[in-house]
Amino acid sequence: MIPLKDDVPSRTFPFVNIGLIVLNVLFFLLELALGDDLEGFLYQAAVVPVLFTGRGHSLGPIQILLGTLSPDLGLRVLLSLFLHGGWIHLIGNMLYLWIFGDNVEDRMGHGRYVVFYLLCGWAATFAHIWASPASRMPSIGASGAIAGVLGAYVSLYPRARVITVVPLGIFFPLVQVPAVFFLGFWFLQQFLSGALSLAAPQEAGGVAWWAHIGGFAAGFALVGLFQRPHRRPPARDDWWEDWESRHGRFRV
Repeated sequence: MIPLKDDVPSRTFPFVNIGLIVLNVLFFLLELALGDDLEGFLYQAAVVPVLFTGRGHSLGPIQILLGTLSPDLGLRVLLSLFLHGGWIHLIGNMLYLWIFGDNVEDRMGHGRYVVFYLLCGWAATFAHIWASPASRMPSIGASGAIAGVLGAYVSLYPRARVITVVPLGIFFPLVQVPAVFFLGFWFLQQFLSGALSLAAPQEAGGVAWWAHIGGFAAGFALVGLFQRPHRRPPARDDWWEDWESRHGRFRV
């Protein structure tokens, strides 16, 4: 399923969310400009789990925590959140951030949203290093932090509707799916893939599944601390009802 839109309008202009998208795009353009030097740059700037764990031995949570908070390796954690492995990686992440991030920012406020986003990215990195301590592959991408945004969204707007495209061969119907179902299914996919990666690391395919799991769990757990008190969700948008009246009803 490919999300296109939700039915919850934002009451404030999401300039932080847009700023994050712009930063991700600018960093990706920088990666393209590096050309043949990109691989070396990623090993110098991105999170490489074995650098945190020494020789790749399994470390305890406190040891990993100290590594991610150290100035030199901590900078890698921050930079990794704005680097991507290709156009599909970038576009997929930015699509999810665009659809779900504005509403989370609306409920938290701009400053709180920045801190929340970065904390979720840190938690995602922590989970990835724990799950893959011996990995020598640079871990890049905003997906861990965005997973935190998804965790917050499903907590704040479980009854929201997400308009999605469901590829069915040559047909691409639009379906309205409850957010709790759409994001719950997304998390289940990540969890099952993450469990498989622990049982058979060679099957992980280079995807940091536990970064997604850790980010989502952190977002779900932290949202209560970051949402503004007495900030009720806005009324749902009637965009879907207008579309249904013209094209028919597709509801899950």
